[in-house]
Amino acid sequence: MFENIRGDLRAYGGDWGGQGFWVMLVYRFGRWRYGVRPALLRKLLSFIYKVLFKWVQIVTGIELPCEVVIGRNFVIDHFGGIVISGYAQFGDNCRIRNGVVVGLKNVSEPIAPVIGNNVDIGAGAKVLGNIRIGDNVVIGANAVVLTDVPDDCLAVGVPATIKKMQRAEVRKCS
Repeated sequence: MFENIRGDLRAYGGDWGGQGFWVMLVYRFGRWRYGVRPALLRKLLSFIYKVLFKWVQIVTGIELPCEVVIGRNFVIDHFGGIVISGYAQFGDNCRIRNGVVVGLKNVSEPIAPVIGNNVDIGAGAKVLGNIRIGDNVVIGANAVVLTDVPDDCLAVGVPATIKKMQRAEVRKCS
């Protein structure tokens, strides 16, 4: 847990006051508590996690349950209005901004997107359903992505149109 938190702090440029960093602290604590033994102590830590999760959700407007699988250097820029399904998965070096929703397309199909490495998701974007977002992808602001996005692509519009990026346009999102 502490190595992940140190990595998160580096990803946030050492800014302890960043609200995205607060969310990541609670997230890391929530993941860590699953491995705590004995069960009675784990239940106490689970209660503390639920209180912290609700507090950080109210204060920051970010819902990031500890069931989400997140890689290294995950950064939440510009807090507020961010909802991520517990079924979602993120690779390394991903960045999301305010108003982003990553979640289910239908409640009857509890499968959320799997997002690759070096993905940059713009403000207000919605990424929904049983889809895969490839590596080195940029999702434009307010895009609604309902289909797979291959590696090295740009997704823009409603519904999202997928365009291949030229090699010069492909950039790391760290």
